[in-house]
Amino acid sequence: MTQHTNISQQLSEFLFKTRYEDLPPHVIHEAKRSLVNYFAVCFAAGKDETIAKAIDTYKAFSGGGRAKLVGRNIETDMLSAAALNAMAANVFDFDDTHIPTIIHPSAPVAAALFALSADQQMSGQDFLLSFILGVDLECRIGNAVSPMHYSKGWHITSTCGVFGAGAACAKAIGLSVQQFLWMLGNASAQSSGLVETLGTMSKSLSVGNAARNGLLSALLAKGDFSGPQFPLEGERGFFKVYGERADFEVLLSHIGVEWEILKNTYKPYPCGVVLNPVIEGCMTLFKEIKEGRLDLGELDYIELKGHPLLRQRTDRGDIKTGRQSQVSAQHAVGIVLTKGCAGLAEFSDEAVEDQFAKWVGSKIRFVDDVSMQVESACVGLYFKDKRELQVRVDHAKGSLQVPLTDKELEDKLLTLSTQTHLTPSRAGVGSEFECKNLLEKIWTIETMDDVSTLLI
Repeated sequence: MTQHTNISQQLSEFLFKTRYEDLPPHVIHEAKRSLVNYFAVCFAAGKDETIAKAIDTYKAFSGGGRAKLVGRNIETDMLSAAALNAMAANVFDFDDTHIPTIIHPSAPVAAALFALSADQQMSGQDFLLSFILGVDLECRIGNAVSPMHYSKGWHITSTCGVFGAGAACAKAIGLSVQQFLWMLGNASAQSSGLVETLGTMSKSLSVGNAARNGLLSALLAKGDFSGPQFPLEGERGFFKVYGERADFEVLLSHIGVEWEILKNTYKPYPCGVVLNPVIEGCMTLFKEIKEGRLDLGELDYIELKGHPLLRQRTDRGDIKTGRQSQVSAQHAVGIVLTKGCAGLAEFSDEAVEDQFAKWVGSKIRFVDDVSMQVESACVGLYFKDKRELQVRVDHAKGSLQVPLTDKELEDKLLTLSTQTHLTPSRAGVGSEFECKNLLEKIWTIETMDDVSTLLI
């Protein structure tokens, strides 16, 4: 696959021909890790206002169905379930992150596949193959248009996620090469999402649409709903419209040999991934503050040095809601330096009202350093009496270099499923027994005949 023409055709052929037996064991294991994290973050959204509002609106138009919403006593149609579960997985910005694109790959792909499994029995092996292929395609497309695509203002999880969801569902349905190509065309017509929506409910809407529209793209293609011959590389196709200078080499390089899911990472904190090293640095500094060696009241300023993406994504000082705080360096720094922790409670509406944390966060000065990686940052505290203290984090917990362990991912699921965010009307859901049973099923998913039984 070295030709820069007929790229859509080449990708369709690759997706069509790849078999479960072609997947290395460590790639399969990483897919399971992604699913553990997916369920964890879906549970976390059990009582989130954004998802509740979306459910109320969607149910008015649902035609009924057996597709389940994770952690809720609700069944709905496939398309609605795909959208709502993808929204839930992404709403707290606690989901997985592909490096270097910053795509959150599992939310659109897993949500679409599980919705499909309610209508079409799907084995664990078929699910894993479809899931891994969907993640690979969305992230390869993201690689090809990065970093310009995001910098231009496109929300890359949404714009690329629709291709991943579509590819995964197309594989599970068993489409032909021609129908795969039509699926890509259908997905390209529905690719959308803007960075401007970050910190608002609208961000979740486009992530949900990526799952819903990807599933719809595959279902339409199954019915021979045709699309363009060159949906990605055409003169007015996705790459030229959304990417301008797409890198076809990185798109096709080692496809089927090197798998993008191995570049997936999982967050220890519910916020934008670029804030992970900042939070880790602030936690180290908090220890000095807690032991009385530093007095935040005597702060002059805080220097936050990192990759330019850190400033571009998180320089948000005037925030009003917990949703906005997920992408605010000012909030993250202020709340962690004053509280010493960074869980869901620290990124809530209530936490945003902490006046002392606001004052501390207002002291930030950003310094861009293009030589630094996205997963690194340096936090410096400078005091009025000329004292200063800096902490540099080269690889934050949850990065590719310092990944969360399987046990830490399990703990994340168990913790988030039993917190108050879980819908109280779901009797039994969130119990330690039920969640441990879910974990056992995920780790052995390749032995399952029907993956829809995973949804609780």
